[in-house]
Amino acid sequence: MPLRESSPRSVLLVAHGSQDPRAAACVRALARTVAAVRPGLDVRVAFLEQSPPSPAEVLRAMPAGTVVVPLLLTNAFHGSIDLPAQVAGFDCVITETLGAPTEPLLTALSKRLPGIDFDGLVLAAAGTRMASARDGIEDVAAALSARFNVPCRVAYAAGVPPTGAAAVTALRAEGCRRIAVASYFLAPGRLYDMVIHSALSAGAAAAAPPLGASWHMAQLILDRANARLLAPAA
Repeated sequence: MPLRESSPRSVLLVAHGSQDPRAAACVRALARTVAAVRPGLDVRVAFLEQSPPSPAEVLRAMPAGTVVVPLLLTNAFHGSIDLPAQVAGFDCVITETLGAPTEPLLTALSKRLPGIDFDGLVLAAAGTRMASARDGIEDVAAALSARFNVPCRVAYAAGVPPTGAAAVTALRAEGCRRIAVASYFLAPGRLYDMVIHSALSAGAAAAAPPLGASWHMAQLILDRANARLLAPAA
């Protein structure tokens, strides 16, 4: 089968959306970083809910063949069902979500960690009821554990246990005394605040900010876009 051209010209970054204005500001900053890494690339943003514009609104003004990159760290409902439904009928290609233990993601997570010595690590995430999506988060936690040679437990803000406090308590039961919290969030918002507060209230020493507009996240987005275009055309 023929291959699509190997370098995107137009990319639409689609985030979940939030009523917290910090979230949209973070996504737009990430879009500017992606554009700076790849000069000449047309990079725009959209949101699945709670914030305008929608993917359909933006795609109407973008060329055929636009690459849609979901700014999602799990392939749960929004990645597997919601986004494809919202872009149905448009001539575009959707990449994989960002959440897998790739080197750019692990480096981005690592560089956001607080600059303290720690002997235990919590990976704080939003939460999902999809077991396959949670398995992906556990894979990232396992990779961080191997990277730093410390135990790493996942904590969720909503939907499923454990909470941030429960994860910290479990690590303390394993003998950890100085626990850091890694942020499996792209942008700040209510769920990020909830799980981080929970972990800190249970005695975590410090917590990382969201992944944000880092160069490593921009590179991960471009890697996803390039990989999708190199895939055989349907």
